[in-house]
Amino acid sequence: MGVRVEVVRVFTDSTGRFGNELGVVSAAAVAEGDRQALAAKAGFSETVFLGEVADGMALVRIHTPAVELPFAGHPTVGTAWWFGQQGTPVQLLDVPAGKVAVEYADALTWVTARAEWAPDFAFHQVEDVEELAALRPDEFAAGQHYFWAWTDEARGNLRSRMFAPAMGIAEDEATGAAAVAITARLRKSLTITQGQGSQIFTEWDSDGWVRLGGRVVAESVLDL
Repeated sequence: MGVRVEVVRVFTDSTGRFGNELGVVSAAAVAEGDRQALAAKAGFSETVFLGEVADGMALVRIHTPAVELPFAGHPTVGTAWWFGQQGTPVQLLDVPAGKVAVEYADALTWVTARAEWAPDFAFHQVEDVEELAALRPDEFAAGQHYFWAWTDEARGNLRSRMFAPAMGIAEDEATGAAAVAITARLRKSLTITQGQGSQIFTEWDSDGWVRLGGRVVAESVLDL
């Protein structure tokens, strides 16, 4: 018997295109010591292992193909949406970094997090989207690099790409934790288009919290 992996895409555009795939696995199905190997086999930028929901809170653990993360954005948004689709919407996700508040609003799922929970990204502002498009994943052998350019600074619209060989990810299609971190750096609510066209929304709060939202769709089911 294999392990059932449900796959969703997080941060799609308004028509359900693009987005970052997320593997969703029951924590009870995989021993803790085997989870990193399963995440590597699945090959998604992140795979989550979900505990039971109790009093509106779910225990969540997040793995890239190479490491476990204390917090990540697209996994928490995707997980919150998944629980809602199961008929068990949650108010909190318990990840190693802290308690992540969840909200459901029309077509968007929102989580609230702090910038210091994010991995250590190197942020690089470039001149325009043409320079951004010219970047190649094979130019980056180490670290976590987030490149971005304004498309409409007055409206808080930017375009971005992220390369994370340190996490085992050549290029990430949509990076929620980096969106949280850059929102805190710029102190501005943002609409981010990342990768091929994924859409990420953030709301800045002066108390240090950032709301992170997006659309999610179901993709497929795997047996690994």
